[in-house]
Amino acid sequence: MRTLVAMSGGVDSSVAAARLVAAGDEVVGVTLHLWDYPDDGSVRGRCCAPEDIHDARRVADRLGIPHYAFDRRELFRETVVEPFVDAYVGGTTPSPCVRCNRGVKIPELLRLAVKLGADRVATGHYARIERRGERYELHRATDRGKDQSYFLHMLEQTALARLAFPLGELDKATVRAQAHALALPGADKGESQELCFVPNGRYDAFVAERAPERVRPGPILDERGVSVGAHAGVHGFTLGQRKSLGVALGKRAYVVGIDAESAAVRLGDRAELAAGAALLEETALAPDLELPFDCDVMVRYRGSGHAARVEARPGGRLNVEFREPVVAVVPGQFAVFVRGERVLGGGVIRRTSAAGTLHPGATPAAHEEQLA
Repeated sequence: MRTLVAMSGGVDSSVAAARLVAAGDEVVGVTLHLWDYPDDGSVRGRCCAPEDIHDARRVADRLGIPHYAFDRRELFRETVVEPFVDAYVGGTTPSPCVRCNRGVKIPELLRLAVKLGADRVATGHYARIERRGERYELHRATDRGKDQSYFLHMLEQTALARLAFPLGELDKATVRAQAHALALPGADKGESQELCFVPNGRYDAFVAERAPERVRPGPILDERGVSVGAHAGVHGFTLGQRKSLGVALGKRAYVVGIDAESAAVRLGDRAELAAGAALLEETALAPDLELPFDCDVMVRYRGSGHAARVEARPGGRLNVEFREPVVAVVPGQFAVFVRGERVLGGGVIRRTSAAGTLHPGATPAAHEEQLA
Protein backbone atom coordinates (compact mmCIF):
# COMPACT_ATOMS: atom_id res chain seq x y z
CA MET A 1 0.00 0.00 0.00
CA ARG A 2 1.28 3.44 -0.87
CA THR A 3 0.70 5.84 2.03
CA LEU A 4 1.19 9.58 2.11
CA VAL A 5 2.35 10.65 5.58
CA ALA A 6 2.00 14.23 6.78
CA MET A 7 5.38 15.12 8.29
CA SER A 8 5.78 18.21 10.48
CA GLY A 9 9.33 17.48 11.60
CA GLY A 10 8.04 16.64 15.08
CA VAL A 11 8.25 13.41 17.03
CA ASP A 12 4.69 12.23 16.45
CA SER A 13 4.59 12.44 12.66
CA SER A 14 8.13 11.05 12.42
CA VAL A 15 7.22 7.95 14.44
CA ALA A 16 3.99 7.56 12.46
CA ALA A 17 6.03 7.45 9.25
CA ALA A 18 8.55 5.03 10.78
CA ARG A 19 5.83 2.63 11.92
CA LEU A 20 4.31 2.53 8.45
CA VAL A 21 7.71 1.90 6.86
CA ALA A 22 8.23 -0.98 9.32
CA ALA A 23 4.78 -2.35 8.40
CA GLY A 24 5.85 -2.57 4.77
CA ASP A 25 4.00 0.40 3.30
CA GLU A 26 5.47 2.38 0.44
CA VAL A 27 5.64 5.70 2.31
CA VAL A 28 5.81 9.18 0.83
CA GLY A 29 6.44 12.08 3.22
CA VAL A 30 4.70 15.41 2.69
CA THR A 31 5.07 18.70 4.56
CA LEU A 32 2.64 21.57 4.11
CA HIS A 33 4.29 24.99 4.36
CA LEU A 34 1.60 27.00 6.16
CA TRP A 35 3.25 29.92 7.96
CA ASP A 36 6.50 31.87 8.01
CA TYR A 37 8.62 32.85 11.00
CA PRO A 38 11.85 34.85 11.05
CA ASP A 39 14.64 32.52 10.03
CA ASP A 40 16.88 33.77 12.83
CA GLY A 41 16.45 31.00 15.37
CA SER A 42 14.12 33.08 17.56
CA VAL A 43 11.29 30.58 17.05
CA ARG A 44 11.99 26.88 17.43
CA GLY A 45 10.02 23.81 18.36
CA ARG A 46 6.78 25.15 16.86
CA CYS A 47 4.66 23.70 14.12
CA CYS A 48 5.53 25.61 10.93
CA ALA A 49 8.74 27.04 12.39
CA PRO A 50 11.57 27.55 9.88
CA GLU A 51 13.35 24.31 10.71
CA ASP A 52 10.29 22.08 10.31
CA ILE A 53 10.64 21.30 6.60
CA HIS A 54 14.34 20.68 7.11
CA ASP A 55 13.68 18.37 10.08
CA ALA A 56 10.98 16.46 8.18
CA ARG A 57 13.37 15.94 5.28
CA ARG A 58 16.08 14.66 7.65
CA VAL A 59 13.64 12.12 9.05
CA ALA A 60 12.62 11.07 5.55
CA ASP A 61 16.26 10.58 4.63
CA ARG A 62 16.77 8.49 7.76
CA LEU A 63 13.81 6.29 6.83
CA GLY A 64 14.78 6.11 3.15
CA ILE A 65 11.55 7.59 1.82
CA PRO A 66 10.86 10.46 -0.59
CA HIS A 67 9.78 13.80 0.84
CA TYR A 68 7.95 16.73 -0.72
CA ALA A 69 6.99 20.17 0.57
CA PHE A 70 3.97 22.10 -0.73
CA ASP A 71 3.22 25.79 -0.23
CA ARG A 72 -0.23 26.33 1.27
CA ARG A 73 0.45 29.64 3.04
CA GLU A 74 -2.22 31.61 1.18
CA LEU A 75 -4.89 28.99 1.87
CA PHE A 76 -3.90 28.91 5.55
CA ARG A 77 -4.07 32.69 5.81
CA GLU A 78 -7.53 32.84 4.23
CA THR A 79 -8.98 29.81 5.99
CA VAL A 80 -7.45 30.06 9.46
CA VAL A 81 -5.63 33.32 10.22
CA GLU A 82 -8.11 35.87 8.86
CA PRO A 83 -11.15 34.21 10.54
CA PHE A 84 -9.09 34.05 13.75
CA VAL A 85 -8.57 37.81 13.70
CA ASP A 86 -12.20 38.46 12.73
CA ALA A 87 -13.46 36.35 15.63
CA TYR A 88 -11.43 38.13 18.29
CA VAL A 89 -12.34 41.57 16.93
CA GLY A 90 -15.97 40.42 17.00
CA GLY A 91 -15.76 39.41 20.65
CA THR A 92 -15.77 35.63 20.18
CA THR A 93 -13.07 32.98 20.42
CA PRO A 94 -12.00 31.02 17.33
CA SER A 95 -10.91 27.41 17.20
CA PRO A 96 -8.13 27.61 14.59
CA CYS A 97 -6.89 24.01 14.94
CA VAL A 98 -10.31 22.62 14.01
CA ARG A 99 -10.55 24.99 11.07
CA CYS A 100 -7.03 24.10 9.93
CA ASN A 101 -7.75 20.38 9.95
CA ARG A 102 -11.13 20.85 8.29
CA GLY A 103 -10.23 23.45 5.68
CA VAL A 104 -6.51 23.01 5.05
CA LYS A 105 -4.58 19.99 6.29
CA ILE A 106 -6.93 17.05 5.77
CA PRO A 107 -8.47 18.09 2.43
CA GLU A 108 -5.13 19.19 0.99
CA LEU A 109 -3.41 15.99 2.06
CA LEU A 110 -6.20 13.90 0.53
CA ARG A 111 -5.93 15.84 -2.74
CA LEU A 112 -2.15 15.44 -2.78
CA ALA A 113 -2.52 11.71 -2.15
CA VAL A 114 -4.46 11.40 -5.42
CA LYS A 115 -1.79 13.36 -7.31
CA LEU A 116 1.01 11.25 -5.83
CA GLY A 117 -0.79 7.96 -6.40
CA ALA A 118 -1.20 7.15 -2.70
CA ASP A 119 -3.95 4.87 -1.42
CA ARG A 120 -4.39 6.65 1.88
CA VAL A 121 -3.15 9.47 4.13
CA ALA A 122 -1.61 9.00 7.58
CA THR A 123 -0.96 11.67 10.20
CA GLY A 124 0.54 11.80 13.68
CA HIS A 125 -2.78 12.66 15.33
CA TYR A 126 -3.71 10.79 18.49
CA ALA A 127 -7.08 9.37 17.43
CA ARG A 128 -8.47 6.07 16.14
CA ILE A 129 -10.63 4.96 13.23
CA GLU A 130 -12.78 1.84 13.62
CA ARG A 131 -14.56 0.12 10.74
CA ARG A 132 -18.05 -1.24 11.33
CA GLY A 133 -19.13 -3.03 8.17
CA GLU A 134 -19.21 -0.36 5.49
CA ARG A 135 -19.19 2.45 8.06
CA TYR A 136 -16.18 4.18 9.59
CA GLU A 137 -16.20 5.59 13.11
CA LEU A 138 -13.89 8.13 14.72
CA HIS A 139 -12.80 7.06 18.19
CA ARG A 140 -10.83 8.74 20.93
CA ALA A 141 -7.14 7.90 21.40
CA THR A 142 -6.02 5.39 24.00
CA ASP A 143 -3.87 8.09 25.62
CA ARG A 144 -6.54 10.49 26.88
CA GLY A 145 -3.91 13.06 27.76
CA LYS A 146 -2.96 13.34 24.08
CA ASP A 147 -6.33 12.57 22.47
CA GLN A 148 -6.89 14.89 19.49
CA SER A 149 -10.20 13.54 18.22
CA TYR A 150 -11.84 16.84 19.30
CA PHE A 151 -10.05 18.55 16.40
CA LEU A 152 -11.17 15.87 13.93
CA HIS A 153 -14.84 15.52 14.87
CA MET A 154 -16.03 16.86 11.49
CA LEU A 155 -14.43 14.14 9.35
CA GLU A 156 -16.88 12.57 6.92
CA GLN A 157 -17.02 8.97 5.75
CA THR A 158 -15.09 9.64 2.55
CA ALA A 159 -12.22 11.10 4.57
CA LEU A 160 -12.25 8.47 7.34
CA ALA A 161 -12.10 5.72 4.72
CA ARG A 162 -8.80 7.11 3.41
CA LEU A 163 -7.15 8.13 6.68
CA ALA A 164 -4.92 6.29 9.15
CA PHE A 165 -3.70 7.32 12.60
CA PRO A 166 -0.76 5.03 13.48
CA LEU A 167 -0.38 6.51 16.98
CA GLY A 168 -3.97 6.08 18.11
CA GLU A 169 -3.24 3.08 20.32
CA LEU A 170 0.00 4.46 21.79
CA ASP A 171 0.86 6.82 24.62
CA LYS A 172 3.31 9.68 24.28
CA ALA A 173 6.05 7.99 26.33
CA THR A 174 6.01 5.01 23.98
CA VAL A 175 6.15 7.23 20.92
CA ARG A 176 9.10 9.15 22.34
CA ALA A 177 10.87 5.89 23.19
CA GLN A 178 10.38 4.59 19.66
CA ALA A 179 11.84 7.81 18.23
CA HIS A 180 14.95 7.32 20.38
CA ALA A 181 15.23 3.62 19.54
CA LEU A 182 15.17 4.45 15.82
CA ALA A 183 17.56 7.40 16.30
CA LEU A 184 15.17 9.67 14.46
CA PRO A 185 16.25 13.30 14.04
CA GLY A 186 14.28 15.48 16.44
CA ALA A 187 13.58 12.68 18.91
CA ASP A 188 14.02 15.18 21.75
CA LYS A 189 12.04 17.95 20.08
CA GLY A 190 9.69 19.65 22.54
CA GLU A 191 5.92 19.93 22.45
CA SER A 192 4.18 22.94 20.88
CA GLN A 193 2.01 24.60 23.53
CA GLU A 194 0.80 27.62 21.57
CA LEU A 195 -0.79 28.21 18.20
CA CYS A 196 1.65 27.72 15.35
CA PHE A 197 1.18 31.29 14.12
CA VAL A 198 1.17 32.93 17.57
CA PRO A 199 4.22 31.32 19.22
CA ASN A 200 4.38 33.72 22.16
CA GLY A 201 0.72 33.26 23.09
CA ARG A 202 -0.04 36.99 22.77
CA TYR A 203 -3.28 36.73 20.82
CA ASP A 204 -4.19 40.33 21.61
CA ALA A 205 -0.96 41.71 20.11
CA PHE A 206 -1.31 39.46 17.06
CA VAL A 207 -4.86 40.67 16.41
CA ALA A 208 -4.02 44.33 17.01
CA GLU A 209 -1.11 44.13 14.59
CA ARG A 210 -3.31 42.71 11.81
CA ALA A 211 -6.48 44.71 12.37
CA PRO A 212 -5.41 48.09 13.84
CA GLU A 213 -8.27 49.93 12.13
CA ARG A 214 -10.85 47.65 13.80
CA VAL A 215 -9.45 47.70 17.33
CA ARG A 216 -10.91 50.49 19.46
CA PRO A 217 -11.10 51.35 23.14
CA GLY A 218 -14.23 51.03 25.24
CA PRO A 219 -15.64 50.98 28.77
CA ILE A 220 -15.43 48.31 31.44
CA LEU A 221 -18.78 48.07 33.22
CA ASP A 222 -19.73 46.57 36.56
CA GLU A 223 -22.82 44.46 37.20
CA ARG A 224 -24.96 47.62 37.38
CA GLY A 225 -23.72 48.89 34.03
CA VAL A 226 -21.63 51.62 35.62
CA SER A 227 -18.24 52.35 34.03
CA VAL A 228 -15.38 51.34 36.32
CA GLY A 229 -12.53 51.62 33.83
CA ALA A 230 -11.47 51.58 30.20
CA HIS A 231 -9.76 49.10 27.88
CA ALA A 232 -7.86 49.17 24.59
CA GLY A 233 -10.08 46.70 22.72
CA VAL A 234 -12.47 43.79 23.24
CA HIS A 235 -9.93 41.44 21.62
CA GLY A 236 -7.98 41.62 24.90
CA PHE A 237 -10.80 40.07 26.94
CA THR A 238 -12.53 36.73 27.08
CA LEU A 239 -15.78 35.60 28.61
CA GLY A 240 -14.94 34.13 32.00
CA GLN A 241 -11.66 36.00 32.37
CA ARG A 242 -10.82 36.80 36.00
CA LYS A 243 -7.20 37.97 35.86
CA SER A 244 -5.63 41.03 34.24
CA LEU A 245 -8.90 42.93 34.05
CA GLY A 246 -7.26 46.30 34.56
CA VAL A 247 -9.69 47.25 37.34
CA ALA A 248 -10.29 46.23 40.96
CA LEU A 249 -13.83 45.98 42.31
CA GLY A 250 -12.89 44.81 45.79
CA LYS A 251 -14.33 41.37 45.10
CA ARG A 252 -13.78 38.55 42.63
CA ALA A 253 -15.17 39.49 39.24
CA TYR A 254 -15.36 37.81 35.86
CA VAL A 255 -15.93 39.01 32.32
CA VAL A 256 -19.56 38.03 31.76
CA GLY A 257 -20.30 40.01 28.62
CA ILE A 258 -18.48 41.36 25.57
CA ASP A 259 -20.30 43.67 23.17
CA ALA A 260 -18.14 44.21 20.11
CA GLU A 261 -20.54 46.78 18.62
CA SER A 262 -20.32 49.14 21.59
CA ALA A 263 -16.84 47.91 22.63
CA ALA A 264 -18.17 47.41 26.17
CA VAL A 265 -16.85 44.72 28.51
CA ARG A 266 -19.12 43.81 31.42
CA LEU A 267 -17.99 42.26 34.71
CA GLY A 268 -20.08 40.16 37.06
CA ASP A 269 -20.31 37.02 39.18
CA ARG A 270 -19.24 33.55 38.12
CA ALA A 271 -22.88 32.39 38.33
CA GLU A 272 -23.66 34.50 35.26
CA LEU A 273 -21.33 32.32 33.18
CA ALA A 274 -23.40 29.15 33.61
CA ALA A 275 -25.12 27.97 30.42
CA GLY A 276 -28.06 25.61 30.19
CA ALA A 277 -28.10 25.34 26.41
CA ALA A 278 -26.07 26.15 23.31
CA LEU A 279 -26.98 26.74 19.68
CA LEU A 280 -24.55 25.18 17.19
CA GLU A 281 -23.84 25.96 13.54
CA GLU A 282 -21.44 24.44 10.98
CA THR A 283 -22.51 21.07 12.30
CA ALA A 284 -21.31 17.58 11.44
CA LEU A 285 -22.86 14.26 12.50
CA ALA A 286 -22.06 10.59 12.04
CA PRO A 287 -24.35 9.17 9.30
CA ASP A 288 -26.04 6.58 11.53
CA LEU A 289 -27.31 9.07 14.12
CA GLU A 290 -30.97 9.97 14.47
CA LEU A 291 -32.00 13.22 16.12
CA PRO A 292 -32.66 13.83 18.93
CA PHE A 293 -30.04 11.83 20.83
CA ASP A 294 -28.29 11.84 24.20
CA CYS A 295 -24.51 12.00 24.60
CA ASP A 296 -21.70 13.72 26.45
CA VAL A 297 -20.60 17.07 25.05
CA MET A 298 -17.06 18.44 25.25
CA VAL A 299 -17.15 22.23 25.09
CA ARG A 300 -13.38 22.64 24.95
CA TYR A 301 -10.33 20.58 24.04
CA ARG A 302 -9.38 18.25 26.91
CA GLY A 303 -12.49 19.31 28.77
CA SER A 304 -14.65 16.72 30.46
CA GLY A 305 -17.88 15.66 28.81
CA HIS A 306 -21.22 17.06 30.01
CA ALA A 307 -24.42 15.03 29.73
CA ALA A 308 -26.75 16.64 27.22
CA ARG A 309 -29.49 16.11 24.67
CA VAL A 310 -28.91 17.18 21.06
CA GLU A 311 -31.89 18.31 19.00
CA ALA A 312 -32.38 19.57 15.45
CA ARG A 313 -33.02 23.22 14.62
CA PRO A 314 -33.85 24.86 11.27
CA GLY A 315 -31.06 25.47 8.79
CA GLY A 316 -28.95 22.50 9.83
CA ARG A 317 -28.30 23.96 13.26
CA LEU A 318 -28.36 21.92 16.46
CA ASN A 319 -29.45 22.76 19.98
CA VAL A 320 -27.64 21.25 22.97
CA GLU A 321 -29.59 21.08 26.23
CA PHE A 322 -27.27 20.34 29.15
CA ARG A 323 -28.56 18.18 31.99
CA GLU A 324 -26.89 20.56 34.42
CA PRO A 325 -25.59 24.12 33.85
CA VAL A 326 -22.07 24.29 32.44
CA VAL A 327 -19.63 27.15 33.04
CA ALA A 328 -17.80 28.71 30.07
CA VAL A 329 -19.60 27.35 27.05
CA VAL A 330 -17.78 29.59 24.60
CA PRO A 331 -19.16 31.04 21.35
CA GLY A 332 -16.63 30.44 18.61
CA GLN A 333 -15.33 27.23 20.16
CA PHE A 334 -16.61 23.80 19.12
CA ALA A 335 -18.93 21.53 21.04
CA VAL A 336 -18.04 17.91 20.28
CA PHE A 337 -20.34 14.94 20.88
CA VAL A 338 -18.94 11.74 22.37
CA ARG A 339 -20.44 8.48 23.53
CA GLY A 340 -17.96 6.23 25.25
CA GLU A 341 -14.95 5.91 22.94
CA ARG A 342 -16.76 7.15 19.87
CA VAL A 343 -16.86 10.72 18.54
CA LEU A 344 -20.27 11.47 17.01
CA GLY A 345 -19.74 14.93 15.54
CA GLY A 346 -20.18 18.50 16.73
CA GLY A 347 -20.51 22.12 15.71
CA VAL A 348 -19.36 25.64 16.44
CA ILE A 349 -21.05 27.35 19.40
CA ARG A 350 -22.85 30.49 18.20
CA ARG A 351 -24.67 31.49 21.37
CA THR A 352 -25.58 30.12 24.75
CA SER A 353 -28.52 30.62 27.05
CA ALA A 354 -28.92 30.57 30.82
CA ALA A 355 -32.04 31.81 32.58
CA GLY A 356 -33.12 33.43 29.34
CA THR A 357 -29.88 35.37 28.81
CA LEU A 358 -27.81 35.04 25.66
CA HIS A 359 -24.02 35.24 26.02
CA PRO A 360 -22.23 36.32 22.81
CA GLY A 361 -18.77 36.49 24.42
CA ALA A 362 -15.89 34.01 24.34
CA THR A 363 -13.23 32.24 26.37
CA PRO A 364 -10.28 30.42 24.76
CA ALA A 365 -9.18 27.07 26.12
CA ALA A 366 -5.85 28.66 27.03
CA HIS A 367 -7.66 30.74 29.67
CA GLU A 368 -9.48 27.91 31.44
CA GLU A 369 -7.47 28.51 34.62
CA GLN A 370 -9.02 31.97 34.90
CA LEU A 371 -12.31 30.29 35.81
CA ALA A 372 -10.84 28.42 38.77
